[in-house]
Amino acid sequence: MAMNTPNFECRMYEAKYPEVDMAVMIQVKNIADMGAYVSLLEYNSIEGMILFSELSRRRIRSVSSLIKVGRIEPVMVLRVDKEKGYIDLSKRRVSDDEINTCEERYNKSKLVHSIMRHVAETMQLDLEDLYIHVGWPLYRKYGHAFEAFKLIVTDPDSVLNSFTREIKEVGPDGQEVTKVVPAMSKEVKESLIKNIRRRMTAQPLKIRADIEMKCFQFDGVLHIKEAMRKAEVAGNNDCPVKIKLVAPPLYVLTTQTLDKEQGIYVLNNAIKACTESIESQKGKLTVKEAPRSVSEREDKLLLENMPNPIDEVNGDEYSEEEEDTGMGEIDLENTATGITD
Repeated sequence: MAMNTPNFECRMYEAKYPEVDMAVMIQVKNIADMGAYVSLLEYNSIEGMILFSELSRRRIRSVSSLIKVGRIEPVMVLRVDKEKGYIDLSKRRVSDDEINTCEERYNKSKLVHSIMRHVAETMQLDLEDLYIHVGWPLYRKYGHAFEAFKLIVTDPDSVLNSFTREIKEVGPDGQEVTKVVPAMSKEVKESLIKNIRRRMTAQPLKIRADIEMKCFQFDGVLHIKEAMRKAEVAGNNDCPVKIKLVAPPLYVLTTQTLDKEQGIYVLNNAIKACTESIESQKGKLTVKEAPRSVSEREDKLLLENMPNPIDEVNGDEYSEEEEDTGMGEIDLENTATGITD
């Protein structure tokens, strides 16, 4: 006997169609003679259309500069024909505020949807059934399931135990009775909590600053090394500071923290300590990029794009081989001819 395969495709929200004058997130699928056919990402990729006249308030000189296949962006809903399934959309009528609101809502909904779908696939459940009994009730009660998921991270029972479902059973007398049971089984509940905690627990932010540091005095390398140590001492247990040589005279200061503002504050103090130390030895420090939050990918790309990148070296790993490069822009006219002391 063949078993029915659970359906893992479902819209994000309880409503099957968006409301008129609502901003929705779409992905462009095809460009035709009259306009562009798109998928509404929050509504299980149902089809909509943007007429060319709704692309821009200005005269269109190049359609390809305004809309491209594969692009994901917010647009405004103009008309919804639920009987025929037609949805007309506009790119030119959506405001900046509506774009920001739509993007924020979509990013939250996408994370919720990813968690819900993973639980459905893992537990072999129908995704829409999981939404009916858990996801959409959370949207109704908390405004957005994302807000409920944040509470579930620390106190799951207070959020999930209040949801129930009705099932039909045949009683001892042969009569069908309605029974109220928890909205999901213990196993599904544990899987949902586990995935929510894994995906929504705050991850440390990486804060980075780029500086140039030079010192032309005798033993300039030692002065630079001392300044690097002063920078690292400015860190604390919550925001430890590391400073590394990338390519002379470029250095990078980094810290990891859950509090972005604190991380930026600590790096600014580290730069200040480093500046005071190197300037006391008649050196110079220039901030090339102020402290800011970067992703691991951005950090990697920044390092790759540095001029003449070398292996990173921190203040405690400075070897004698790097001493000449640590001095900054030194006149190498004599050494170029092979003259040495």
